[in-house]
Amino acid sequence: MKYLQIFFVALVAFEHIYFMILEMFYWDKPKGLKAFGMKLEDAKVSKTLAKNQGLYNVFLAAGLIWALFTN
Repeated sequence: MKYLQIFFVALVAFEHIYFMILEMFYWDKPKGLKAFGMKLEDAKVSKTLAKNQGLYNVFLAAGLIWALFTN
């Protein structure tokens, strides 16, 4: 049972890392525009907000990974 819990926590952590990459680096690129269903004009206006969201996601991932190694 413990391995299943570790697997799911790691999965969520890597999802947050993936979201961080999308939000911080691909927000106004074709991959990010497709993933979030946005238009380029809207993405350029909200790019700073997306980077903030990406930073939030990487902190969530770091907390989950830290929890895996401290238990």
